[in-house]
Amino acid sequence: MKQITNTILMIRPVRFRMNEQTAVNNYYQHELDELNSETVQFKALQEFDAFVEKLKSIGVNVVVVNDRKETDTPDSIFPNNWMSFHEDGTVGVYPMFAENRRLERREDIFEILEDKGFVIENFVDYTSAEEEEIFLEGTGSLALDRVNRKAYCALSPRADEDLFIEFCEDFEYTPIPFVANQTVEGERLAIYHTNVMMAIAETFAVICLESIDDKKERKNVVKHLKEDGKEIITITETQVNNFAGNMLQVLGLNNERFMVMSSAAYNSLTKNQVNAIEKHCKILHSSLDTIEACGGGSARCMMAEVFLQKA
Repeated sequence: MKQITNTILMIRPVRFRMNEQTAVNNYYQHELDELNSETVQFKALQEFDAFVEKLKSIGVNVVVVNDRKETDTPDSIFPNNWMSFHEDGTVGVYPMFAENRRLERREDIFEILEDKGFVIENFVDYTSAEEEEIFLEGTGSLALDRVNRKAYCALSPRADEDLFIEFCEDFEYTPIPFVANQTVEGERLAIYHTNVMMAIAETFAVICLESIDDKKERKNVVKHLKEDGKEIITITETQVNNFAGNMLQVLGLNNERFMVMSSAAYNSLTKNQVNAIEKHCKILHSSLDTIEACGGGSARCMMAEVFLQKA
């Protein structure tokens, strides 16, 4: 079992903007009033292309698929929320909270991967849960320790506990559910995605423990990470607001490891935190300011990891 991969699938945006349907519980999104929609799309595209180039420059195999103009899918740039790929050839397909995000699901993406030699054996499709208003948004909701078969999940309107348990039974993971909160106008409200406050790498984990208000739940998360030999690198809620939890470890050329994040995330880290990460691997960061502001997601959300075997 591998924790990290060299192949990443990314969706190049065509109508990126702030999605009003996700803003109801994604408190990281902001309307950039000074920019019109064409400018927002143009800037997002520039950031996307520069990010892809940086990933390719370190030897990551990036499969870029263009979004379609005919569907109104402002968040298509975050494909990890609706699909996940697993080493045994299974693809998970997930139920999405926002109705316009459901339009992002496309069968041709799987055909593109198969054309590139990746083997898909079967699909586990949870999308019928949408009919009951039940959601679990892929590796946005699921922080997977693939080697130790543990799944961490911050429960929220977008991550249903029963469906999370069902996923764990289907994919043979031990479930570790908890609630992670953020302060919004003086109120503690659920963080919408686990991958905003937590990232699991091979030998370490970056996590905002102060967002887990329940002491028992916090202790349980720490216990599991320590038990599996992960160095715990803690970040603050302020750093989470700068997307410092939204990182992903990838495999570059010659099996070199990189922790990938946005420049905002990187600039929010202290010297000690940077050193702690760099003990394990190099850091790659890229400016994603427009994507973060309007989309409320960052580097990790943009990368769907492909663990499928090649034929």
